[in-house]
Amino acid sequence: VWLAPRLMSQLGLKSGAAVTVGEKTLKVVAALTREPDQAGSLFNIAPRLLMNLADLPATGLLREGSRVHYRLSLAGEEGAVAAYRDWASQRLGRGERLESVADARPEIRTALSRAERFLGLAALTGMVLAAVAIALAVRRFVRRHLDNCAVMRCLGASQGQMLWLFVWQFAVLGLAAVVAGCGLGYAAQQVLAVRLGEVLALELPAVALLPAVLGAAAGMTVLIGVALPPLMQLKRVPALRVLRREIGLPRDSGLLVLVGGVGAITALVLWQAGDAKLGGYVLAGLGGAVALSWLLAFGLVRLIARLPLEGRGAWRLGLANLLRRGQGSAVQAAAFGVGLTVLLLLSVVRGDLLESWQSALPLDAPNRFVINIQPDQRAALRDFFSRNGLADVALYPMVRGRLTAIGGKPVSAADYAADERAQRLVEREFNLSWAMQPPVDNRIVAGQWWQAGAPPQLSVEEGIAKTLGIAIGDKLTYEVAGSRFEATVTSLRKVAWDSFQVNFFVMASPGVLEKFPASYITSFYLPPAREALLDGMVREFPNFTVIDVAAVMNEVRRIMAQLAATLGFVFLFTWAMGFVVLFAAIASTNDERIVEAAVMRTLGAPRRVILASQFAEFAGIGLLAGLVAALGASGLEWVLSVKVFQLPYAFNPWLLAVPLGGSLLVGLVGVLGSRGALTHPPLEVLRDA
Repeated sequence: VWLAPRLMSQLGLKSGAAVTVGEKTLKVVAALTREPDQAGSLFNIAPRLLMNLADLPATGLLREGSRVHYRLSLAGEEGAVAAYRDWASQRLGRGERLESVADARPEIRTALSRAERFLGLAALTGMVLAAVAIALAVRRFVRRHLDNCAVMRCLGASQGQMLWLFVWQFAVLGLAAVVAGCGLGYAAQQVLAVRLGEVLALELPAVALLPAVLGAAAGMTVLIGVALPPLMQLKRVPALRVLRREIGLPRDSGLLVLVGGVGAITALVLWQAGDAKLGGYVLAGLGGAVALSWLLAFGLVRLIARLPLEGRGAWRLGLANLLRRGQGSAVQAAAFGVGLTVLLLLSVVRGDLLESWQSALPLDAPNRFVINIQPDQRAALRDFFSRNGLADVALYPMVRGRLTAIGGKPVSAADYAADERAQRLVEREFNLSWAMQPPVDNRIVAGQWWQAGAPPQLSVEEGIAKTLGIAIGDKLTYEVAGSRFEATVTSLRKVAWDSFQVNFFVMASPGVLEKFPASYITSFYLPPAREALLDGMVREFPNFTVIDVAAVMNEVRRIMAQLAATLGFVFLFTWAMGFVVLFAAIASTNDERIVEAAVMRTLGAPRRVILASQFAEFAGIGLLAGLVAALGASGLEWVLSVKVFQLPYAFNPWLLAVPLGGSLLVGLVGVLGSRGALTHPPLEVLRDA
């Protein structure tokens, strides 16, 4: 057999010793340090013994009156597991239930749920960045092909022929990008799978084809939705442009296609986010960021137009470029603003998640619970902690009672035929407690906490209130030790179940439960090196039941650490996409900058002046984009923290530095990205202009 280390310590056993289990003597061959299902139940009161199933009949443990629980753990391909779940759900007997990751411990379930939403946010961010990059690339493509389209119209090309020509070009490019993207995604998935497999000590399922198909479809949808409206305009370039270069694109074409493209991308973003609420909030925030970028950009252009731009400094040339490229500057500011907004949002949300995980499970979080403490043992227990150098503990009274009525109506399991969890809650006894103040990890979400001298009142955890249909103002009746009491629900609480602190579904105001027999419960942190203290506690207080949750906490920490590593991988990948968008925005005006640089060099401007003027121009755009990103990311962080991730919001002071950081970043990257404009011979550029 394998024994838990605590059990080996209590029994004084070592590897190789003999232990009698029921009617059979078995040999201890190993210490049981970790189990695959150890995170499934918090309150594993007794330390575990693991034995060969073939030895079980000889022990005589299975006989009439024995209480046995069976658990079947399954893993496999997602489709096969889902099919088995559907099959088994129709054949469950009384007391049987199906559990998945979604039904795990609250600590693990909360972490996985938030991580899933973060991945949805990352996917949404990637979709938005891809749309921005494609829009900028298509904008440059259209402007560079105006003359070609005019010549083709003169040579007799129809609008349909021109449209199909460009559509086929983009289709081929899109398919090539899809193949490259799927290959890169497959490689990244393999790296991530290997890393997860090493940590989790299991073989992860092979990469499926469906995600690649969905990714390819999503990519082509974004390409079509963003690129088709400008291409629809390009086919209508008039032939007269050959003689009159000032004639540009018609502004009244492709409206229906534009609306359809925006609608398709919006639906795709909502689907990619995996959460309609998350996608809706982010889309609304990004729409506001785009509008704010345009307003600030045009406001800056109007302000520059009123300034006396005199002198020969590089800053004057940079501001003049902003003024001359009014619409182009607004487009770049909007692109930079949206890109920085989603990247900053991803950064601050990731930081909030990591901070919440670290604060939920600090290194000294309670890893032992003690129950069945009698009222006259409280002082002795505190003295035990003091003698052994452990921190003082909070003791919570606990009374066990069964819910019998809600609002005067008797309650039974039959009232919740469609909800197995509600049936179990109604059939079992609740652990009730009382306090003058709400516990530290509890937050009132509805109603009010009681005041001193208040009539009998109850505070109910919001999740169980929703499950059982309890509302503020309802009178609940409980039966405790053959007696009944009734009290009114005056508040609902949100409980941080992932804190590993003592918490209760139902709490009463002082004066309601004191007349009933009560025991006490507490939790404390015991360093791993001082495990022997538990044996001393049990000897001094033999009626105590010590519940070891260290294994569960270690499992939760392990899962959170792996989630953090996974989120970090996705985070870096998304930031890399952000730099692609940054360079795409810079490249969108490179053609104009090549001509400008040629003219300035012809007039004798030195290279450093041209580069400095470009830095001034991009720094101004970056300042606007940084301001928009700081405002947009801060607002969206507040909304998502409160409405989606259920995290406490705190303003990130680093966002105050984003406008300056955006100015420097965009300025430097802008100069690096447009240096190629100075490599073209001025004579050749001016001859082709």
